[in-house]
Amino acid sequence: MAELLPFSRDAVVQLSASLNEPQWMLDLRLEAWEIFASLPIPTTQQEAWRRTDIRRFKLDSFGVSLNGNGAGNGAVPSYLGEQLTDDAAGGVLVEVNGIVSEYILSDELQAQGVIFTDMHTAVREHGELVRRYFMTQAVRADEGKFAALHGAFWRGGVFLYVPRNVVAAAPLHSALWATSGRTFTHTLVVLDTNSEATFIDEYASPAKGEGQALHNGAIELIVGDGANLRYASLQDFGSNVWQFNHESGRVGRDGKLDWITSVMGTRLTKAFQTSELDAPGAWARMSGIFFTNGRQHVDLDTQQNHNAADTTSDLLYKGALKDGSRSVWQGMIKALPGSQRIDGFQANRNLMLDKTSRADSIPGLEIQADDVRCTHASTIGKLDQEEIFYLMSRGIPRPDATRMVIQGFFDPVMQRIPFEGVRTRIFDRILEKIG
Repeated sequence: MAELLPFSRDAVVQLSASLNEPQWMLDLRLEAWEIFASLPIPTTQQEAWRRTDIRRFKLDSFGVSLNGNGAGNGAVPSYLGEQLTDDAAGGVLVEVNGIVSEYILSDELQAQGVIFTDMHTAVREHGELVRRYFMTQAVRADEGKFAALHGAFWRGGVFLYVPRNVVAAAPLHSALWATSGRTFTHTLVVLDTNSEATFIDEYASPAKGEGQALHNGAIELIVGDGANLRYASLQDFGSNVWQFNHESGRVGRDGKLDWITSVMGTRLTKAFQTSELDAPGAWARMSGIFFTNGRQHVDLDTQQNHNAADTTSDLLYKGALKDGSRSVWQGMIKALPGSQRIDGFQANRNLMLDKTSRADSIPGLEIQADDVRCTHASTIGKLDQEEIFYLMSRGIPRPDATRMVIQGFFDPVMQRIPFEGVRTRIFDRILEKIG
């Protein structure tokens, strides 16, 4: 049985020692611990948390697992890590509770100098490279209570590095299967100048677990000048999981980030998702799909920060709600002074499948330049009964007609996903939730 310690400074030191980490990582963890210890649990008095109340979440009931072992925690579902892209994955990494259970990296990718490994191996074997990027440029420990908690106690995750001028010969694919009740995985992707990669990142746990479970994660996507990253995050945690994530992508000159987010699971999700466009020609597209039911509460807080002129961002998030569930989307497009000739777009569309669910949709613009094109849109609507009646008049049973209308609602964002396997995985899950 893994040793479990309460969150404390001593636990930080013991965790780092158990992982045989270098001094710089221990120092980073301790700095994060000081921030965590100084901050209160977020409340609805804070604007970012005004619509998400976590008083029922008992953080003190969790702790730090020093000797966590992925073995003996049940078989990993066969669908995790299976093929989702047209080209066969050249790298596959499957973790159970942050511990590697399967790892493959093709000879071709290795010959290209692509680094694809678990985070702990990366810290030990590629320390200088990881140190340059780990929570220094994208996600930072001082972003909030849960960002600091992650910085202090992160465990497991994936590191992907693609060298300068390298187009990764095959897609990469990682998956986390969480059964321990507490996971703190970290995803760090770095594409050097003029490189290119496709990466699928999955997160899942048993559909119904006992008691509260916690996932406190971070995702950092660093896209260098002229680089091109296609990244898909597919989350399907069980109904007992409380997820607190900080996710950020930075895009350099003429770089491209195509970022796909699917949120199907958890009891509660609070995710901060930010695109930073740092130099002229930077482009970021954020495509999100969520479906809530039962007691689910999903709060997605997105930022599109235009930090330079001649940059482009495009966000489309679509969600469906049923069974009295709740969603919150709050988005912001920011243009700094001097960020002229930018093009920023954001839209959130919500489909209510009953009378008791609730969706809050709050777009925002903060523009400090005078030559820009920034637009936003937000809608909350119900199933169109005339569309359903039309389909039924053509002999289609009502359940099938309803599914077809819902499929049509999600189709515009599905068309932005360049992988048929990912589209199929997401829509099959939507069909399950429709019931």
